[in-house]
Amino acid sequence: MGIVEGLTEFLPISSTGHLILAGTLLDFNAAVGADKAKVFDIAIQTGAIFAIVLIYRQKLLGTLTGLGNEPVAQRFALNVAIGFAPAVILGLLFGGYIKDHLFTPAVVATTFILGGFIILWVENRQLTAGLSRVLEVDEMTAWDALKVGLLQCLALVPGTSRSGASIIGGMVMGLSRKAATEFSFFLGIPTLIGAGVYNLYKERELLSVADLPLFGTGLLLSFISAWICVRWLLAYISIHDFKPFAWYRIAFGVFILVSAQLGWVSWSD
Repeated sequence: MGIVEGLTEFLPISSTGHLILAGTLLDFNAAVGADKAKVFDIAIQTGAIFAIVLIYRQKLLGTLTGLGNEPVAQRFALNVAIGFAPAVILGLLFGGYIKDHLFTPAVVATTFILGGFIILWVENRQLTAGLSRVLEVDEMTAWDALKVGLLQCLALVPGTSRSGASIIGGMVMGLSRKAATEFSFFLGIPTLIGAGVYNLYKERELLSVADLPLFGTGLLLSFISAWICVRWLLAYISIHDFKPFAWYRIAFGVFILVSAQLGWVSWSD
């Protein structure tokens, strides 16, 4: 589960969706309990985000040290805070309902397919739209950050993909592929750490010291696989678009629906 999280968190293919499907095939809910499994899925995202902290440590450290007197650092930090705010508000308002009703393979398959077609539309649109308005993260305005933050909230529906919503949404709003991808990374730091800490605190009565090996293993493998994936993704986007991920989403979503209908795989909720 940790490897699945790390490999999918920063790709536009939905880490939550893959965790739900992997958990179904592994019968993970039965092994650890349904409520604890949901906490685990969210908690191990923190391991993946630490990979971003490591890779961008110089940028993050420079921002922290420049908050007092550097306008670029101040604007960057403010943009991340603005982009993060919608996820906090909507997550607190609707997170519980979504976890109880939408965390199912059927919902994931549907959003996989819809998201794939949206990515294809955006990438084709980019070919005819000309140069992007914002080439680097530091060129973003507060309004750009807010729009990307609102689009990130679409990922509250499992299978949508937080990275996909923020990256593809950012490209629609005029960000370059590089700027949209990097801002999605930075936006994930408060979003995923906040979600992990909040859920661990909220469900603390479900957990005990005996769960440390389970969560520790998930966090460690999530971190390692995410570090590998992000380094690869940064090289990939310099010369490629996101269309292969779109076709993967569509094919995988169709496979889930067809295999469930024909009884090949029991995609239990």
